[in-house]
Amino acid sequence: MGGVSGERAIGADNALSTREPAIVWLTDAPLALEELVARVARPGAGGICTFLGVVRDTNLGRDVDHLVYEAYPEMAVAQMARIVDEVAERWPGALAAIAHRTGRLEIGEASVAIAVSAPHRAAAFEACRHAIDALKAGVPIWKKEVWTDGSAWVEGATPAPLDTLRD
Repeated sequence: MGGVSGERAIGADNALSTREPAIVWLTDAPLALEELVARVARPGAGGICTFLGVVRDTNLGRDVDHLVYEAYPEMAVAQMARIVDEVAERWPGALAAIAHRTGRLEIGEASVAIAVSAPHRAAAFEACRHAIDALKAGVPIWKKEVWTDGSAWVEGATPAPLDTLRD
């Protein structure tokens, strides 16, 4: 992926790890969900769950012009790798990949992409949800919303429990 500022294989070079490698990266280039899916796909996976976060045109009643993401790359990549490890530990057989954009993003562009494969669909869904929630809660990536009438650095909303979400 072009513009990669950090990439780390988990388990690939670690003699103490028996887990398969998963990849995390930050980039200023557009994200390709298919690349993440390809990195987690394997014969034992009965399901692959993906999440693609995109820039929306309004937030809290304000017209959004674009977003700007900044990160502390070394720490962000390390924290994303920790999330990948958590997925593998909590959901046996799961394999995750996470990518996040930095820089200026226009309406409709993907800011974050996650793919998780697991032997069964329930684990893939749960692990994917965990990955995005953990990323939003603890990875040093900051978002600036630029509106038609100003701008501000903003924090993400607290995720709603799954049982409260409706179509």
